[in-house]
Amino acid sequence: MRSVITTIAVLAAVALLASGCATNPGSTSDIDPNAPEVTGTPGPDLDGDLTIFAAASLKAAFDELAIRFERQHPSVDVQPVSYDGSSTLATQLLEGAAADVFASADENNMAKITDAGLAADAELFATNTLVLVTPADNPGAVTGLTDLADPALNVVLCAAEVPCGAAADTLLENQGVTASVDSFEQNVTAVLTKVATGEADAGLVYVTDAATTDDVESVATDWADAVVNRYPIVALDGAADAEIADAFIAFVLSDAGQAVLSELGFGAP
Repeated sequence: MRSVITTIAVLAAVALLASGCATNPGSTSDIDPNAPEVTGTPGPDLDGDLTIFAAASLKAAFDELAIRFERQHPSVDVQPVSYDGSSTLATQLLEGAAADVFASADENNMAKITDAGLAADAELFATNTLVLVTPADNPGAVTGLTDLADPALNVVLCAAEVPCGAAADTLLENQGVTASVDSFEQNVTAVLTKVATGEADAGLVYVTDAATTDDVESVATDWADAVVNRYPIVALDGAADAEIADAFIAFVLSDAGQAVLSELGFGAP
Protein backbone atom coordinates (compact mmCIF):
# COMPACT_ATOMS: atom_id res chain seq x y z
CA MET A 1 0.00 0.00 0.00
CA ARG A 2 2.81 2.38 0.89
CA SER A 3 4.40 1.64 -2.47
CA VAL A 4 1.19 2.60 -4.28
CA ILE A 5 0.89 5.87 -2.34
CA THR A 6 4.51 6.72 -3.08
CA THR A 7 4.01 6.06 -6.76
CA ILE A 8 0.92 8.30 -6.88
CA ALA A 9 2.77 11.08 -5.08
CA VAL A 10 5.66 10.91 -7.54
CA LEU A 11 3.32 10.99 -10.52
CA ALA A 12 1.46 13.97 -9.05
CA ALA A 13 4.73 15.82 -8.51
CA VAL A 14 5.82 15.19 -12.10
CA ALA A 15 2.46 16.43 -13.39
CA LEU A 16 2.72 19.55 -11.27
CA LEU A 17 6.20 20.33 -12.59
CA ALA A 18 5.09 19.80 -16.16
CA SER A 19 2.14 22.09 -15.63
CA GLY A 20 4.38 24.73 -14.11
CA CYS A 21 6.72 24.72 -17.15
CA ALA A 22 3.82 25.03 -19.57
CA THR A 23 2.44 28.12 -17.84
CA ASN A 24 5.73 29.82 -17.06
CA PRO A 25 5.08 33.53 -17.77
CA GLY A 26 8.71 33.88 -18.80
CA SER A 27 8.31 31.45 -21.69
CA THR A 28 9.44 32.75 -25.09
CA SER A 29 7.25 30.37 -27.10
CA ASP A 30 5.41 33.35 -28.61
CA ILE A 31 8.62 34.84 -30.01
CA ASP A 32 9.77 33.91 -33.51
CA PRO A 33 12.66 31.47 -32.97
CA ASN A 34 14.36 32.89 -36.06
CA ALA A 35 14.16 36.48 -34.81
CA PRO A 36 17.49 38.17 -34.07
CA GLU A 37 18.27 38.24 -30.37
CA VAL A 38 17.84 41.55 -28.60
CA THR A 39 21.06 42.77 -27.07
CA GLY A 40 21.57 43.40 -23.39
CA THR A 41 19.21 42.52 -20.58
CA PRO A 42 15.72 43.86 -19.87
CA GLY A 43 15.95 47.40 -18.59
CA PRO A 44 13.73 47.90 -15.55
CA ASP A 45 15.34 51.33 -15.16
CA LEU A 46 13.50 52.54 -18.29
CA ASP A 47 9.90 53.34 -17.50
CA GLY A 48 7.63 55.56 -19.59
CA ASP A 49 6.24 56.27 -23.06
CA LEU A 50 8.07 56.66 -26.36
CA THR A 51 6.67 58.69 -29.26
CA ILE A 52 8.23 58.17 -32.69
CA PHE A 53 7.82 60.05 -35.98
CA ALA A 54 9.09 57.92 -38.88
CA ALA A 55 9.11 58.02 -42.67
CA ALA A 56 6.29 56.05 -44.29
CA SER A 57 8.75 53.61 -45.87
CA LEU A 58 9.83 52.53 -42.38
CA LYS A 59 6.45 51.21 -41.26
CA ALA A 60 7.11 47.48 -41.47
CA ALA A 61 10.56 47.85 -39.91
CA PHE A 62 9.65 50.21 -37.08
CA ASP A 63 6.49 48.30 -36.17
CA GLU A 64 8.72 45.27 -35.63
CA LEU A 65 11.49 47.22 -33.91
CA ALA A 66 8.97 48.76 -31.50
CA ILE A 67 7.70 45.32 -30.50
CA ARG A 68 11.19 44.01 -29.87
CA PHE A 69 12.24 47.14 -27.99
CA GLU A 70 9.27 46.73 -25.65
CA ARG A 71 10.30 43.11 -25.04
CA GLN A 72 13.71 44.35 -23.99
CA HIS A 73 12.22 47.11 -21.83
CA PRO A 74 8.89 45.83 -20.46
CA SER A 75 8.12 49.07 -18.63
CA VAL A 76 8.37 51.18 -21.80
CA ASP A 77 5.21 51.76 -23.84
CA VAL A 78 5.94 52.66 -27.47
CA GLN A 79 3.00 54.74 -28.69
CA PRO A 80 1.56 54.02 -32.16
CA VAL A 81 4.25 55.32 -34.50
CA SER A 82 3.33 58.34 -36.67
CA TYR A 83 4.21 57.47 -40.28
CA ASP A 84 4.12 59.95 -43.17
CA GLY A 85 6.33 61.64 -45.72
CA SER A 86 9.51 62.93 -44.09
CA SER A 87 8.78 66.48 -45.23
CA THR A 88 5.32 66.35 -43.64
CA LEU A 89 6.71 65.04 -40.36
CA ALA A 90 9.49 67.63 -40.32
CA THR A 91 6.94 70.39 -40.83
CA GLN A 92 4.82 69.07 -37.98
CA LEU A 93 7.84 69.03 -35.67
CA LEU A 94 8.83 72.55 -36.68
CA GLU A 95 5.30 73.66 -35.88
CA GLY A 96 5.51 72.23 -32.37
CA ALA A 97 4.34 68.61 -32.60
CA ALA A 98 5.57 66.56 -29.65
CA ALA A 99 7.78 63.54 -30.34
CA ASP A 100 10.81 61.84 -28.85
CA VAL A 101 12.47 60.32 -31.93
CA PHE A 102 12.47 61.32 -35.60
CA ALA A 103 13.57 58.94 -38.36
CA SER A 104 13.71 60.47 -41.85
CA ALA A 105 14.07 58.87 -45.26
CA ASP A 106 16.61 61.50 -46.27
CA GLU A 107 19.19 63.85 -44.83
CA ASN A 108 17.63 67.05 -46.23
CA ASN A 109 14.49 66.84 -44.11
CA MET A 110 16.51 65.84 -41.07
CA ALA A 111 18.66 68.94 -41.61
CA LYS A 112 15.54 71.09 -41.21
CA ILE A 113 15.20 69.71 -37.68
CA THR A 114 18.82 69.95 -36.63
CA ASP A 115 19.28 73.39 -38.23
CA ALA A 116 16.26 74.63 -36.26
CA GLY A 117 17.91 73.51 -33.03
CA LEU A 118 15.34 70.81 -32.28
CA ALA A 119 17.97 68.08 -32.10
CA ALA A 120 21.70 67.46 -32.16
CA ASP A 121 23.51 65.57 -34.90
CA ALA A 122 21.58 62.63 -36.33
CA GLU A 123 22.98 59.16 -37.04
CA LEU A 124 22.54 57.19 -40.26
CA PHE A 125 20.93 53.78 -39.76
CA ALA A 126 19.80 52.50 -43.18
CA THR A 127 19.79 53.06 -46.95
CA ASN A 128 17.22 52.41 -49.67
CA THR A 129 16.81 52.58 -53.44
CA LEU A 130 13.89 52.90 -55.85
CA VAL A 131 12.26 50.37 -58.13
CA LEU A 132 9.67 50.72 -60.89
CA VAL A 133 6.44 48.89 -60.06
CA THR A 134 3.23 48.05 -61.92
CA PRO A 135 0.04 46.24 -60.89
CA ALA A 136 0.59 42.50 -60.71
CA ASP A 137 -0.78 41.91 -64.22
CA ASN A 138 1.14 44.90 -65.69
CA PRO A 139 -1.80 46.16 -67.82
CA GLY A 140 0.30 48.92 -69.36
CA ALA A 141 3.01 46.50 -70.53
CA VAL A 142 5.64 48.63 -68.81
CA THR A 143 9.20 47.44 -69.42
CA GLY A 144 11.37 50.26 -68.10
CA LEU A 145 11.74 53.87 -67.03
CA THR A 146 11.35 55.27 -70.56
CA ASP A 147 7.73 54.05 -70.58
CA LEU A 148 6.90 56.61 -67.88
CA ALA A 149 7.03 59.29 -70.59
CA ASP A 150 4.02 57.71 -72.33
CA PRO A 151 0.97 59.97 -71.76
CA ALA A 152 -1.31 56.99 -72.35
CA LEU A 153 -0.13 55.46 -69.07
CA ASN A 154 -1.38 56.52 -65.66
CA VAL A 155 1.85 57.29 -63.78
CA VAL A 156 2.11 58.17 -60.09
CA LEU A 157 5.19 59.46 -58.24
CA CYS A 158 6.03 60.96 -54.87
CA ALA A 159 5.99 64.75 -54.73
CA ALA A 160 9.39 66.41 -55.17
CA GLU A 161 9.61 67.57 -51.53
CA VAL A 162 9.26 63.99 -50.30
CA PRO A 163 12.47 61.90 -50.23
CA CYS A 164 11.09 59.27 -52.61
CA GLY A 165 10.07 62.09 -54.97
CA ALA A 166 13.46 63.78 -54.89
CA ALA A 167 15.09 60.42 -55.58
CA ALA A 168 12.68 59.72 -58.44
CA ASP A 169 13.44 63.12 -60.00
CA THR A 170 17.18 62.41 -59.82
CA LEU A 171 16.79 58.91 -61.25
CA LEU A 172 14.63 60.08 -64.16
CA GLU A 173 16.85 63.06 -64.88
CA ASN A 174 19.92 60.81 -64.93
CA GLN A 175 18.19 58.64 -67.53
CA GLY A 176 16.92 61.57 -69.59
CA VAL A 177 13.29 60.64 -68.98
CA THR A 178 10.53 63.23 -68.61
CA ALA A 179 7.70 61.35 -66.98
CA SER A 180 4.07 62.07 -67.86
CA VAL A 181 2.80 62.12 -64.28
CA ASP A 182 -0.89 61.93 -63.45
CA SER A 183 -0.57 62.22 -59.68
CA PHE A 184 2.04 63.31 -57.14
CA GLU A 185 1.68 61.84 -53.64
CA GLN A 186 2.90 63.00 -50.25
CA ASN A 187 4.39 59.64 -49.23
CA VAL A 188 5.57 56.43 -50.79
CA THR A 189 2.74 54.39 -49.25
CA ALA A 190 0.21 56.36 -51.28
CA VAL A 191 2.14 55.64 -54.49
CA LEU A 192 2.32 51.93 -53.68
CA THR A 193 -1.40 51.80 -52.87
CA LYS A 194 -2.44 53.41 -56.16
CA VAL A 195 -0.32 50.97 -58.16
CA ALA A 196 -1.34 47.92 -56.11
CA THR A 197 -5.04 48.68 -56.54
CA GLY A 198 -4.70 49.28 -60.29
CA GLU A 199 -5.51 52.95 -60.03
CA ALA A 200 -2.14 53.64 -61.66
CA ASP A 201 -0.23 51.73 -64.35
CA ALA A 202 3.21 52.45 -62.91
CA GLY A 203 5.08 54.23 -60.16
CA LEU A 204 8.42 54.47 -58.40
CA VAL A 205 8.64 53.20 -54.81
CA TYR A 206 11.39 51.93 -52.55
CA VAL A 207 12.46 48.31 -53.01
CA THR A 208 11.46 47.71 -49.38
CA ASP A 209 7.89 48.84 -50.09
CA ALA A 210 7.59 46.76 -53.23
CA ALA A 211 8.54 43.70 -51.20
CA THR A 212 5.60 44.14 -48.81
CA THR A 213 2.87 43.10 -51.27
CA ASP A 214 2.18 40.57 -54.01
CA ASP A 215 -0.15 43.08 -55.69
CA VAL A 216 2.67 44.82 -57.56
CA GLU A 217 5.30 43.61 -60.00
CA SER A 218 8.82 45.02 -59.91
CA VAL A 219 10.31 46.00 -63.27
CA ALA A 220 14.05 46.14 -63.96
CA THR A 221 15.10 49.69 -63.10
CA ASP A 222 18.39 50.71 -64.70
CA TRP A 223 20.82 52.70 -62.57
CA ALA A 224 18.50 52.80 -59.55
CA ASP A 225 21.39 51.68 -57.36
CA ALA A 226 23.18 54.95 -58.19
CA VAL A 227 20.48 56.98 -56.40
CA VAL A 228 20.64 56.04 -52.73
CA ASN A 229 18.48 57.43 -49.94
CA ARG A 230 20.24 57.57 -46.58
CA TYR A 231 18.07 57.36 -43.47
CA PRO A 232 19.07 59.36 -40.35
CA ILE A 233 17.55 59.08 -36.86
CA VAL A 234 17.74 61.47 -33.92
CA ALA A 235 16.48 61.98 -30.37
CA LEU A 236 14.66 65.29 -30.20
CA ASP A 237 15.69 67.83 -27.60
CA GLY A 238 12.14 67.99 -26.26
CA ALA A 239 11.92 64.23 -25.67
CA ALA A 240 9.80 63.36 -22.64
CA ASP A 241 12.49 60.91 -21.54
CA ALA A 242 15.84 61.37 -23.28
CA GLU A 243 17.16 58.10 -21.85
CA ILE A 244 14.36 56.09 -23.46
CA ALA A 245 14.80 57.91 -26.77
CA ASP A 246 18.55 57.27 -26.76
CA ALA A 247 17.98 53.62 -25.86
CA PHE A 248 15.64 53.12 -28.82
CA ILE A 249 18.13 54.68 -31.22
CA ALA A 250 20.88 52.47 -29.80
CA PHE A 251 18.63 49.47 -30.40
CA VAL A 252 18.00 50.49 -34.04
CA LEU A 253 21.76 50.79 -34.54
CA SER A 254 22.52 47.50 -32.76
CA ASP A 255 23.13 44.19 -34.53
CA ALA A 256 19.58 43.08 -33.66
CA GLY A 257 18.03 46.25 -35.04
CA GLN A 258 20.15 46.17 -38.19
CA ALA A 259 19.16 42.53 -38.76
CA VAL A 260 15.47 43.52 -38.81
CA LEU A 261 16.15 46.27 -41.34
CA SER A 262 18.31 44.01 -43.51
CA GLU A 263 15.66 41.28 -43.54
CA LEU A 264 13.17 43.81 -44.91
CA GLY A 265 15.51 44.89 -47.70
CA PHE A 266 17.18 48.00 -46.30
CA GLY A 267 20.86 48.52 -46.96
CA ALA A 268 23.48 49.22 -44.35
CA PRO A 269 24.07 52.88 -43.41
